[in-house]
Amino acid sequence: MKLLINHIRKSYNRREVLKDCSCAFSDGTVSVLMGPNGCGKSTLLRISALLEPPDSGELLFMEDGSPLSVTMTLRRRITLVLPRTGVFNTTVFRNVAYGLTVRGMRKAEIEKKVLRTLSFVGLDHLMHQHARTLSSGEMQRMGIARALAIDPEILFLDEPTASVDQENTAIIESIILTMRKKARTTVIITTHDRDQAERLADHLLVIDHGSIRVVTR
Repeated sequence: MKLLINHIRKSYNRREVLKDCSCAFSDGTVSVLMGPNGCGKSTLLRISALLEPPDSGELLFMEDGSPLSVTMTLRRRITLVLPRTGVFNTTVFRNVAYGLTVRGMRKAEIEKKVLRTLSFVGLDHLMHQHARTLSSGEMQRMGIARALAIDPEILFLDEPTASVDQENTAIIESIILTMRKKARTTVIITTHDRDQAERLADHLLVIDHGSIRVVTR
């Protein structure tokens, strides 16, 4: 599934945050949106994840050359992880299992998927721990695990290493690089860290004064 963004505009309180933004995100690649705080990165990510509408322009989720209708089925094929992961008042295992549970998946399959995903992000040894006792970096990894458990076709990560210590930052970057190597999920990340963007990106885009430009690499 590909994502095409055509001429998106968005304003808040008469301040235009996004100005005629257009770009395309290909299957199985890691794209990094870079720019300073307040430049519109997170706004574009929320619009792309169908959490808020643009003022004008269009989003096209394409499959086999045809646009998909925006339905609950489509929404369940994409997911967004925010910088501060929301934490349910229960164990790490049950936090990661949430999306599978609401989809009505069988218990045995849920357990299999959760264990596999927690192992992938390096948290399987903490599966029975209460989620609210995790460090901020571990919580962020748990949030990524909760997103990956549902096998999204497009994963949006908004500043995935913001306020995260160096050790967990390295782990999160390793997770993204592994996903990049496997090329199974389209990953779209925001960051203000140019070095991180260079390490992670197949495609690097910069948002500057509300417009997008592609960086040639």
